[in-house]
Amino acid sequence: MGRQFGSQSENIMKILVTGGAGYIGSHAIRVLAQRRHDITVCDNLSTGHKHFVEGFKLIEGDIGDVRQLHRALEGVELVMHFAGSAYVGESVSNPRKYFQNNAQNAVTLLNTAMDAGVQQFVFSSSCAVYGVPSRVPIAEDAPCSPVNPYGDSKLFFERVLEAYGRAYGLRSVSLRYFNAGGADGTGEIGEFHNPETHLIPLALEAAAGLRPGLDIFGNDYATPDGTCIRDYIHVNDLAQGHADAVNHLQKGGEPSVFNLGTGTGYSVKQVVTAVEQVTGCAVKQRLMPRRPGDPAVLVADPTRAHRVLGWRTVRRLEDAIASAWKWMHSGTYRDLKAASMKSTVNEAAMNSL
Repeated sequence: MGRQFGSQSENIMKILVTGGAGYIGSHAIRVLAQRRHDITVCDNLSTGHKHFVEGFKLIEGDIGDVRQLHRALEGVELVMHFAGSAYVGESVSNPRKYFQNNAQNAVTLLNTAMDAGVQQFVFSSSCAVYGVPSRVPIAEDAPCSPVNPYGDSKLFFERVLEAYGRAYGLRSVSLRYFNAGGADGTGEIGEFHNPETHLIPLALEAAAGLRPGLDIFGNDYATPDGTCIRDYIHVNDLAQGHADAVNHLQKGGEPSVFNLGTGTGYSVKQVVTAVEQVTGCAVKQRLMPRRPGDPAVLVADPTRAHRVLGWRTVRRLEDAIASAWKWMHSGTYRDLKAASMKSTVNEAAMNSL
């Protein structure tokens, strides 16, 4: 069995977690292990990190590789699917990659899982399926109208799951979450993307002097301070939501979609102020033009998750920032940062040839 962290609260299931070496997936597998589930991770490590899955069974493979999937799915009762591409801007410039990874390969995973007898599925979706919302906070019955291929690919797979439920009895949960932040309190794992595009780590890197400053995209939105407002959820709260979704399916709960967010929004300027207060360091800022497609406000209505899953957030924005700051000072983070900088230098050298 995989790594054990705590006491039993549900019946043990054998779960395949795709993308479990990534940021959110690596936090989710720890919560699943606390609940004593038997975890296998399938990850091609293209963006994930082997260190994040130490102590867990890891199968290095791609979700589009049916032969690898057959091995990974042996005895599995539920699939939790994180693997995919997740840069909004890249999805606009390279939609082929996103529909290949997030749609075509995801369907391959689903078909292979069902052929192996899996009838339960938890999907890592996104608030990007809503596009520019007509009202906030956003409830699950709000219109879905994505404004980029990333959101399109997430919504497509949600609809595949719904269709498979009607036709084949698949029981699934799609979790639409908002802006994840923070890190595990142990400091062993945390957020590390290359390139990094998320506000909290970018602001913390500016505070730490790892980048010259923070770019703020637009200050003329219809918000109190003119900057975009987002719903920032601690990654550990998010991970708990995934484990609660498993429990929901175990108990015979109906297939559904759930927002995972705090229900509270913070502006970019408010986040920067919080970063300065937590770290005690100034964050240099540079005003940049708006980015196309950025909604002024994205805040979740998490009422359905509260009511049906019994899930609630327990951590504040300041907790997310403090845990991410601790992670940024860990040896693992420094090693990953050094390796990424070396890779960037080598890539630049190759491109200059």
